[in-house]
Amino acid sequence: MRAILILIFCSLSAISVYSQKPEKLVKRSGNPVFPGWYADPEGAVFDRTFWIYPTFSDKYEKQVFLDAFSSKDLLSWKKHPSILDTAGFKWAKKAVWAPSIIKKDHKYYLLFGANDIQSDQEIGGIGVGVADRPEGPFKDHLGKPLVDKFHNGAQPIDQFVFKDKDGQHYLIYGGWKHCNMAKLNDDFSGFIPFSDGTVFKEITPENYVEGPYMFIRDGKYYFMWSEGGWTGPDYSVAYAISDSPLGPFKRIGKVLQQDPNVATGAGHHSVIKHPKKNDYYMVYHRRPLGETDGNHRVTCIDRMEFDAKGYIKPVKITFEGVSGNPIK
Repeated sequence: MRAILILIFCSLSAISVYSQKPEKLVKRSGNPVFPGWYADPEGAVFDRTFWIYPTFSDKYEKQVFLDAFSSKDLLSWKKHPSILDTAGFKWAKKAVWAPSIIKKDHKYYLLFGANDIQSDQEIGGIGVGVADRPEGPFKDHLGKPLVDKFHNGAQPIDQFVFKDKDGQHYLIYGGWKHCNMAKLNDDFSGFIPFSDGTVFKEITPENYVEGPYMFIRDGKYYFMWSEGGWTGPDYSVAYAISDSPLGPFKRIGKVLQQDPNVATGAGHHSVIKHPKKNDYYMVYHRRPLGETDGNHRVTCIDRMEFDAKGYIKPVKITFEGVSGNPIK
């Protein structure tokens, strides 16, 4: 009798185990999110579509175009090749870097740095492309750079266009450990002086090197930037919070850096917020483990979260990436 009961119990247990639904596997983007050498990625959302605009990461002389990538769900990315090319910008010859895009009045404006100028005597700086669609093609808006000189010691690279709550657009930019902010005019052809008459205000925080980025959350201005050397493992992202887009910005700490088990040189980022949810993502580049070529950088996405006080939690860099999150 005992043997029969044991047999019945084992049979019921087996039925229970096999009747359980298998755990659903969550599909993830994987990192990098698309193949190729790409860096300095700017994320954006246009018409229920996620976009990434990166630098083509190669020798300066080969950086003469920009590609873009689009996705409906953060998982599968479509490449849009050569949305901007120096052939259409007579003054730009090489080192096309760090695109920043914004939509205004049914037009798309794509700002970028070119030529890696080292002094005011060289031709180059920050250019502006304009197009009717986010995938371009982008044409030269001005026929010359928007910023072609060093102001407050800032090299005219690593541009970001920030739209404030009142609708005012600002240009935030700068390399060589200096960061400037300037008020853009209505058609992005120039600048509006601040009330004190200055055009370029320096807002450089502690340890700033390059790669500025700004967003608003709960009425606060989050200002982010890259620290360290872009070819080294110490490249990273730090941030500050202020009540004003002009600061002052007191450095809080790092939120993105290398993981010796995953990748090195994690930096020069941007942020994507899901337009229908309170989900934030950090888009950034990093260098694969064992890679010694400074130009070998790949674009990745990982989640960015906040604590109860509004501080950014350290972002964990992963091989898995993020799960799908379409805009419905």
